[in-house]
Amino acid sequence: MRVVTVHQAKSDLAKLVEQACLGEEIFISRGAITMLRLVPVGTICRQRQPGALRGKLYVGPEFFEPLPANERSPWGDPASGEVGADRKDAAPQKRKHF
Repeated sequence: MRVVTVHQAKSDLAKLVEQACLGEEIFISRGAITMLRLVPVGTICRQRQPGALRGKLYVGPEFFEPLPANERSPWGDPASGEVGADRKDAAPQKRKHF
């Protein structure tokens, strides 16, 4: 735990931010009263590493099988061009191609 004054915090802000991001507790005081605590908002994301999740995730072969008709109907039938084929009360929609 480190306590610094407002004046010190203004002059060494970059260093204090770096130390807080590394996990050190930084308290800023005005006189003898501690006013606030400097903490990072969230974790610092590391650069993405290809293969970092290798062996940690499993996708079974059933993932690649076609959906049953009752699960496929809300998505529409690609052959007919309808979207939301099970929604009889909905107005027909055209597909937009971007």
